[in-house]
Amino acid sequence: MSELLGGRLSLAQPSSGYRVNVDAFWLAAFAAAGGRPARHVVDLGAGIGTVGLTLLLAGAARATLVEADPELAALGSENARSFEARATVVDHDVRARAPKALLGVADLVVCNPPYGVTGRSRPAALRHARARQGEPGLLSAFARTTRAVLGPSGRACFVYPPSELSTLLAALDSTGLPAKRLRLVHPLPGRAASVALVEVKPARPGGTRVEAPFVAMTEPGRWSEEASAILGGAITFRDTTSARRR
Repeated sequence: MSELLGGRLSLAQPSSGYRVNVDAFWLAAFAAAGGRPARHVVDLGAGIGTVGLTLLLAGAARATLVEADPELAALGSENARSFEARATVVDHDVRARAPKALLGVADLVVCNPPYGVTGRSRPAALRHARARQGEPGLLSAFARTTRAVLGPSGRACFVYPPSELSTLLAALDSTGLPAKRLRLVHPLPGRAASVALVEVKPARPGGTRVEAPFVAMTEPGRWSEEASAILGGAITFRDTTSARRR
């Protein structure tokens, strides 16, 4: 059991293979910063539930963790127990039609989807590679499922490698989910971005807001002030609608 976010979040993780990394917390913080506390978060490809459960700590009312891998789903269920009825795990493969019970229920979807195609993605443990490395049509399936579970006034937030960002945006745009907010994460000052954070909404294309870059470390081994706050558990929802109108 790993204690994260300053001890606020306890997570059971696989004994080997993929482990939680900081991208999950960058995504949770980005999603929370985009609006008021979510009534229902759906975490697609939730793994052990890191992003969805973090958003419950940030003030979301309810989270559904959608995961197809039995081992990860079991760990997600274990991690969700302390949240009682606020967290539910659903065994579902996004390549299949979304369950009726999830259609249009979410005002916030979060997702760290597979990326690239076999041979182009970063190396991964063999078992986890099926989930992390892209296969033809899988990213489009994540986009379609996102659109299916998202309510008409909801939003969805993704984390993705900048080198493959155009592929993600095209898949989402084809389902009627154009990008509305973008932020790039840089590992160090002066370094190229390593992560892209994207918010999409069911709306007309255009009006994308590019936020100030997020620099994770001031120097190797030293987290920036913003990164330290996030990893310490300072992730909260905030409604920025009024600020955008001014």
